[in-house]
Amino acid sequence: MLNPGRLLRLAAAAALSISLVSAGTANALARPMAADGARAAGDVRAAAVGLDDPAKKEIAMKLVSSAENSSLDWKAQYGYIEDIGDGRGYTGGIIGFCSGTHDMLELVEEYSSRAPGNVLEKYLPALREVDGSDSHDGLDPNYTRDWKTAASDPVFQASQNDERDRVYFNPAVSQGKSDGVRTLGQFIYYDAIVMHGDGSGTGFRGIRDRALGKAKPPSQGGDETAWLNAFLDARVWAMQQEEAHSDTSRVDTAQRVFLNAGNFDLTPPLRWKVYGDSYSINS
Repeated sequence: MLNPGRLLRLAAAAALSISLVSAGTANALARPMAADGARAAGDVRAAAVGLDDPAKKEIAMKLVSSAENSSLDWKAQYGYIEDIGDGRGYTGGIIGFCSGTHDMLELVEEYSSRAPGNVLEKYLPALREVDGSDSHDGLDPNYTRDWKTAASDPVFQASQNDERDRVYFNPAVSQGKSDGVRTLGQFIYYDAIVMHGDGSGTGFRGIRDRALGKAKPPSQGGDETAWLNAFLDARVWAMQQEEAHSDTSRVDTAQRVFLNAGNFDLTPPLRWKVYGDSYSINS
């Protein structure tokens, strides 16, 4: 934005030269001013707090936990583990690591590299065998018991936190910033990667590609609201391709609520519903 002193100098120059009042010259002056405004808006957005701000990240963890665990207490979920019947084998931990989708294997490998001889290390051969399937072969009957035992180990907790960030959180925030979306948009990306993974088709990349057929992200000159609505439409489509994810309330009565309210910065108080249950974050 031009400062008042510069505006006065421009006005004085215009008064001294009658030719400056021509339409062509007026348009030429307007263009730099508009460019300055656009640059200023871009600078403000670039400097805005993102989802990687500690307070916003805490909100993100609670939002995901409300959908994944029906609780805002995400730190109580390190020991969570069960087969929810979605074809991904065992689902466990703070972000729903799955024995059938490789991320649980990577988590236990990371934990074992940090704490050799831990209670889960003996399951690594079985985890490699069942990877890509819903099988429990080599895991039952004691894997879930041992997972819950490991959950009290700060090293396992740290491993879960770090794998969550490496595989899901950091890529979502990075792509969100690249696309020019603010905190809400970065969370929308994060929740999509958590559920669908980062792949094509019904994965995050496929969802984003589908949205690109309907709108453009702000980084490409698009409107942020229109872009995020297009992304959420594509996300709902992806969820409906799989029976286990056909309930789209984590989009319809949560993320879409924040978007419709224009709460791009995920500023509390927040009110939302998932699977019919009501949640709130007041500060």
